[in-house]
Amino acid sequence: MKKINKPTADIPAFYEHYMDMVPDDGHLLQLLSDIQTETETLVQSLTEEKLLFRYAENKWTIKDLMLHLADCERIIIYRATRIARGDKTNLPGFDEAAFVSAAKANNRPIKDIMEELKAFRAASIVFIKSLSDEELSRTGTANGYPLSARLLVNHLYGHHKHHLDIIKERYL
Repeated sequence: MKKINKPTADIPAFYEHYMDMVPDDGHLLQLLSDIQTETETLVQSLTEEKLLFRYAENKWTIKDLMLHLADCERIIIYRATRIARGDKTNLPGFDEAAFVSAAKANNRPIKDIMEELKAFRAASIVFIKSLSDEELSRTGTANGYPLSARLLVNHLYGHHKHHLDIIKERYL
């Protein structure tokens, strides 16, 4: 399988925590597939009560988190696509809290949310596989941060791992 190393330099402070979660072995594509499978297995084992649990006031439910992962998958890959293709436009940020509030994940069946996340992850993996080292190394700006396409595709895993760890530590 194609190796995709994580960036080793020029990592904005906001992304350092997420990059720390990505192993240094270059097996990003397998990691993305494996964490998706792990997440699906975990979520399918949960009752509706657990899926709607909030560990503190104003915290998201597991359903909210799963749809947040799907929304972020879209946005991160969109940004990576534009940067990999050489677009130097400063890409805008987004309000994740507004996304979660408007999405109304808690009114949706978890099966549908997971199907959405799975579809986006599969498309992301196909896209990432298509990128050359040159494309992965291209840089641009998103939400005011200088970023490479390589950083963004690795961020997919670090971000997903971050939220999966929170679910295991605070929700279960």
